Amino acid sequence: MSDTSPTPSPAPSAASAESPDFDAMTRDIADVPAVEVITTVAVHLMSAAAVNLGLAEEGETHKDLDEARKLIQALAGLLDASATEVSSFHAAPLRDGLKSLQLAFRESSVVPDAPGQGPGEKYTGPVFG
Repeated sequence: MSDTSPTPSPAPSAASAESPDFDAMTRDIADVPAVEVITTVAVHLMSAAAVNLGLAEEGETHKDLDEARKLIQALAGLLDASATEVSSFHAAPLRDGLKSLQLAFRESSVVPDAPGQGPGEKYTGPVFG
């Protein structure tokens, strides 16, 4: 006798069940206004820089001024490049946050950079307390 019952289709593997739906993600990101993407990236850069400046809860544990310098530089470049695309409503608090990070960097540095040579000052000009 032969078995004529249908064979069940294989269950999806765990890897495919956990893989992201890139088509849905692409559609979702297409619906997000550019200003929101820019400000979200800026906030992430600001948060990471603050942690690397030792401004997080555990402070000195995560302090890395070299990493903070890179993040502040990237933030300043992003804000400079997007200045004409982002309204002052969004840009003003980001610029204030950038300046606060630049000042915190200057205060944390054992050997401070010359005025105009600190992170992001290429884009913002010298930052003084």
